[in-house]
Amino acid sequence: MLTRDLQQTLVFLLAGGQGERLQPLTKTRAKPAVPFGGCYRIIDFTLSNCIHSGLRRIHVLTQYQARSLEEHLRFGWNFLPRRLEQFISARPPHYHPTQRWYRGTADAIWQNVDEIARARAETVLILSGDQIYKMNYGHMILEHLMNDAAVTIGAVPVPVEESRRFGILECDERGRVLSFQEKPARGKEMPDRPGWCLGSMGIYVFKADEMVRRLREDAELGDRSSHDFGKDIIPKMIGEVHVQVHRFGGDDPDQQPYWRDVGTIDAYFDANIELCGSAPEINLYDRDWPIYTLWHNDPPAKITSGGTTGAPAEVVDSLLCPGSMVEGAKLRRSILSNLVHVGEGSVLEESLVFRGAKIGRGCRLKRTIVDKWTVVPDGTVLGHDLERDRQRFTVTESGIVVVPRAYVFDDK
Repeated sequence: MLTRDLQQTLVFLLAGGQGERLQPLTKTRAKPAVPFGGCYRIIDFTLSNCIHSGLRRIHVLTQYQARSLEEHLRFGWNFLPRRLEQFISARPPHYHPTQRWYRGTADAIWQNVDEIARARAETVLILSGDQIYKMNYGHMILEHLMNDAAVTIGAVPVPVEESRRFGILECDERGRVLSFQEKPARGKEMPDRPGWCLGSMGIYVFKADEMVRRLREDAELGDRSSHDFGKDIIPKMIGEVHVQVHRFGGDDPDQQPYWRDVGTIDAYFDANIELCGSAPEINLYDRDWPIYTLWHNDPPAKITSGGTTGAPAEVVDSLLCPGSMVEGAKLRRSILSNLVHVGEGSVLEESLVFRGAKIGRGCRLKRTIVDKWTVVPDGTVLGHDLERDRQRFTVTESGIVVVPRAYVFDDK
């Protein structure tokens, strides 16, 4: 039965977020298109979850700086047969009668509501394209159907001090949602886990007809609504219909599943650097659940001694993608994307270098992110004198330096 239910499920993946807290990485790209783990984009994790879960009808709702994201989908995710009504389709705002951008998560779905009838969908899964995790959505859909819920909300435990970053749910012992607060100063703690709240993952499974009705009512409110699921749609449903929670990772209070909201530079940086450990919580090498992406036909990564001094290269706890070259340099807990070159005598500590960037000779980088196609001149020092770095780059409170895409250094 579940196979048919999955076939009847239509997926809307919200991928139009501006990602202001990830600036300058999102200055020229949408948040879901930001590189992650060297060779992936953030959205690849959610799309891979869909494929492994047996979901084959996926609309990706794009908006802000969508070009690179849409090209990534076109060239890297075009393998589903449309003749079998299977697809991953980019859906920018229509600009039809409304003549406006998507005004919120609910409005984005409403502007594409015709796709639900066209697909004859009985169940609708709504996902966010800016999180890092592995999840079989089939389990959540099955739980939704077994409970005959109007909507089921995916949730994960979050520390109570981080309540203001999430929608916080309160549930009874059967998992029925009693209240939903959008980003409260301090959410209500879970009875079985003091110090923790149950935070919404921004994942929803809806009965299609119920969702269409709710979206229509919300659209009729015009400017009196923010047209957001967490702020407007979900709170109104509680007490009127059956709203269920799906606890990602199960009901064991001691079980904390891997799920990262990489919405800030600090969270994004930490999630990347975690991958350099000997046993990271998310396994990129799991052949039973591979993460798919756009594959580039680049040559193997290469590590050589220095051409001038013959000094050996040292690479410790780092990830090197195809096409990267390390020439007599030292890397520690760093990630090099495709076609990155690190020159002789340079030292990189806990740094992320994106595709096509070149680090010159004798550079010293610490806790630094270098965006694509940037050429870092010989002898450049970043991450060691944060006050100096702040004069030209974004530097976070924790001391992460971010060099924008194709930045031109002018130290003369």
